[in-house]
Amino acid sequence: MDHYFVKKFHQNTTIMNNTISINLRSKATVSAVIFDLLALLFIYFIPTLSHMLNVPVYFIEPMRIALVIAMLHTTKRNAYILALTLPIFSFLISAHPIVPKMLLITAELSLNVFLFFFLVKRLNSAPLAILSSIILSKGFYYLVKFVLISSAVMATGLVGIPLIAQLIMTLIFTAYCWAFYKRSTSKE
Repeated sequence: MDHYFVKKFHQNTTIMNNTISINLRSKATVSAVIFDLLALLFIYFIPTLSHMLNVPVYFIEPMRIALVIAMLHTTKRNAYILALTLPIFSFLISAHPIVPKMLLITAELSLNVFLFFFLVKRLNSAPLAILSSIILSKGFYYLVKFVLISSAVMATGLVGIPLIAQLIMTLIFTAYCWAFYKRSTSKE
């Protein structure tokens, strides 16, 4: 398992003299750029979809969908790029979430990426790593959000997306990771 993610990272990067060089013509880099553009378009249209369908589409955690897919199908660096940019992009196009929450979501998603790649090496199980990283990053999110609400930095409820919806999505992400891992190991 560990070898798979390390191999993906080295496919489109080389490290020379402590600098990182990116092969802009590599298939992996082009795929990552295309994926990122599609993720941004997806986030761009979420408010419109929610309005058109009269359904809170954000319950499916669109940013985390993009992040989980990026962690499994692109590179670690690309997952960090999405974790750092998706909340900012959402704020710039829709003024949502508010700045403190946008920064908190950015931190949560970045922590999710860090924990996933950290845990996948130690647990040798991508599904368990994805499950653990999501739960731990959500725990961080709610702890910091509680502090921000208590200190009057944010004037909102603690839980925006019902916990049952979050649990269902976390199980879906874990199942997807398990299916992806099973498929990728059967190809080797």
